Amino acid sequence: MPSVAEDLKRVPLFSGLSQRQLRQLVKDFSERRVPVGTLLVKQGEMSGVAFFVIAEGEAAVIVDGARVATLGPGDYFGELAMISQRERIATVEALTPVRCHTIRFWDFRAFAKRNPDVMWKLLQHLAGILFEVQSRHGARQAEIASP
Repeated sequence: MPSVAEDLKRVPLFSGLSQRQLRQLVKDFSERRVPVGTLLVKQGEMSGVAFFVIAEGEAAVIVDGARVATLGPGDYFGELAMISQRERIATVEALTPVRCHTIRFWDFRAFAKRNPDVMWKLLQHLAGILFEVQSRHGARQAEIASP
């Protein structure tokens, strides 16, 4: 079974970390194993302030009752709720048994403050999410406006 450090290296957000940075980060993560059907987070709820990294298994991302994505090893979620400290924007349900690693908001914030390159990657990721939402919204507006 891969180590926590190996699992975290697969995450684009952490892939460029030095061994020292990775060792620091690993200390703040805890492992969680959940069976099929477990809701890791639920849309509309303040279900903790954790960021998740999937190490093994698959999970469905569900928004307003519709499955919009499937997550697997190396994927992560919870960054928006962790940063905004607001309710979850999606439900994530285990499709198979899932082994994941979690880190609490305050531990991640302390790490990011000490490692600005991680913060920059996170900002780039969030900007990508905003551009995607904006382009979908723009496409819908164009659809509505066309005769």
